Amino acid sequence: MASNGDKPLIVSFGEMLIDFVPTESGVSLAEAPGFLKAPGGAPANVAIAVSRLGGRSAFVGKLGDDEFGHMLAGILRKNGVADQGINFDTGARTALAFVTLKADGDREFMFYRNPSADMLLRPDELNLELIRSAKVFHYGSISLIVEPCRSAHLKAMEVAKEAGALLSYDPNLREPLWPSKEEAKTQIMSIWDKAEIIKVSDVELEFLTGSNKIDDETAMSLWHPNLKLLLVTLGEKGCRYYAKNFRGSVDPFHVNAVDTTGAGDSFVGALLNKIADDHSILEDEERLRKVLRFANACGAITTTKKGAIPALPSDAEVLSFLEGK
Repeated sequence: MASNGDKPLIVSFGEMLIDFVPTESGVSLAEAPGFLKAPGGAPANVAIAVSRLGGRSAFVGKLGDDEFGHMLAGILRKNGVADQGINFDTGARTALAFVTLKADGDREFMFYRNPSADMLLRPDELNLELIRSAKVFHYGSISLIVEPCRSAHLKAMEVAKEAGALLSYDPNLREPLWPSKEEAKTQIMSIWDKAEIIKVSDVELEFLTGSNKIDDETAMSLWHPNLKLLLVTLGEKGCRYYAKNFRGSVDPFHVNAVDTTGAGDSFVGALLNKIADDHSILEDEERLRKVLRFANACGAITTTKKGAIPALPSDAEVLSFLEGK
């Protein structure tokens, strides 16, 4: 554990994998002259984002008992993320993804998982003690795609909730991984009404609502009674927030974006890190806006470097960035 042992624990559940990123931006996978190996996986990125910002985090998931899997576990430890929730599978490989960065910094994915170790996490392999000690339990939707990982995901959510954790959900839609768009939507929505904090991107908002309007009415169609905060991230246009008693938007920071990978995870990590300390922020618009401005800064900084984890900022970096604005 890092020296932040007195901080509330944020547990991230799901996948960690290796992204292979072209050495040259704006080309297709076939045209890429070479690839850089970059650790990734949204839940793992969030865990590291929290730790970099001085929070306390743990990761729960399964990696291949191979060189890549042990490398990823080592990266988590090196970044101060607790590893008691990690399992290794001797029969399946660590997942790989080839990620092309188009000329505008946006991404396209090609995944190698058939099946990968993360898909094979079983409910009986979960470290329930670790999950019960979470103040915030964060997850995505990729772990819902196949069994047995889906059952492990549902069990982990249930245990965290019973122990009093705040449930945080970022669907992190990756269409190529799902058998169909309909299945993706059905499964993503199957756990929707359990989460108390949900973050969706503008693209995910369109996908889940079937509307091409990014407005309050469309966003509020995703609201449910258990929800404390719904966030819609708008890339270079900042973010919108919806709480029980207020709503609004927070302006973006304009930077020279090189790679948008991990920007949303950086945003989520920053938000959860602040909320874990004090849940009452969710009911105080002025304080929430400050937290979201900080989270927007984290997201912006992350886009200025290649790869997700290497680009996640420290607390000092964010404060220095904000001072310059």
